[in-house]
Amino acid sequence: MAKVLMKGNEAVGKAAIEAGCRYFFGYPITPQSEVPEYLSEELPKVGGVFVQAESEVAAINMVYGAAAAGARVLTSSSSPGIALKQEGIGYLSNANLPAVIINMMRGGPGLGTIQPGQADYNMCVKGGSNGDYQNIVLAPSTVQEAVDMVIEAFDLADYYLIPVIILSDGLIGQMMEPVEFKPAPPRNLPEKTWALTGKGDGEKHMIVNLTLEAIECEKQNLKLQEKYRAIEENEQAWEDYCMEDAEYAFVAYGTSARIVKTSIDALREQGYKVGLIRPKTLYPFPEKAFANTSHIKKFMTVEMSMGQMVHDVKIACNDKEKVVFYGRAGGVILTPEEVVEFGKSVMGGDK
Repeated sequence: MAKVLMKGNEAVGKAAIEAGCRYFFGYPITPQSEVPEYLSEELPKVGGVFVQAESEVAAINMVYGAAAAGARVLTSSSSPGIALKQEGIGYLSNANLPAVIINMMRGGPGLGTIQPGQADYNMCVKGGSNGDYQNIVLAPSTVQEAVDMVIEAFDLADYYLIPVIILSDGLIGQMMEPVEFKPAPPRNLPEKTWALTGKGDGEKHMIVNLTLEAIECEKQNLKLQEKYRAIEENEQAWEDYCMEDAEYAFVAYGTSARIVKTSIDALREQGYKVGLIRPKTLYPFPEKAFANTSHIKKFMTVEMSMGQMVHDVKIACNDKEKVVFYGRAGGVILTPEEVVEFGKSVMGGDK
């Protein structure tokens, strides 16, 4: 398929349709409103169903119902809307139900601003609902990667029976870039023999979320942990940029990583041996990317937040003293120039 120029929000909506999604339940909120706007027009053309729910809470519970019936289902929102969905996301996780959730982040806390941010890392990666659970979290840095990750997310969700979050931001949602729509690498997806079938003469299925006995609830938790360990082993993904001879390394994801790459190019021209580790998966965090980095003098974590991923970087490199942080918050977008100055302040004259 030839490349087409699309806005990020519309591109992820088309990617969902290409992945076989036929159900969307959501609610408009800037800067992701073009996702439901696009799907409201395009889903009915392929026999799908679009519902603008009365609230974010209602939307995520509709997602629960469609997922329980075995459908490929999507919801999208932005930061405070995702916060409202957290209880329902926890229910999906406990019930082992596949769903895809898009978060085009904005500045916060609270309603914050409509400008792009990255301060939802803890909420989405560490979990904003109750209990011991995880969701797969993917972090695109381009519109093309957002498209690819949405298509992959539906397969990941069906393969592991887990909600998958696309943690992007308003800048990627609003920008326009050329994209093409390619199928995800094939996975041997399990048949959905657990899905609810409704009333009738066929086999009856039940999906239970409440477990009254503590020992039975613990067994359910242990089964979930087995799944999470498999995900951590098999699904870590990252990009190395200019790491072949690097003595210092930035760590950034999403929009921040785009900006950091420009800064690295400028620093390289000035003789600094610096590279980038860009996590593509935030859960599982790509600890394997740090396996052979003992020679790196400092890890410079850059985020559009007050510092949330930085804690995972400290764990991954196993030396918190080697990790320094620079961030902007509230919707302020980093500039390459300030990242260059930050890098120089850390590296000094060490070229």
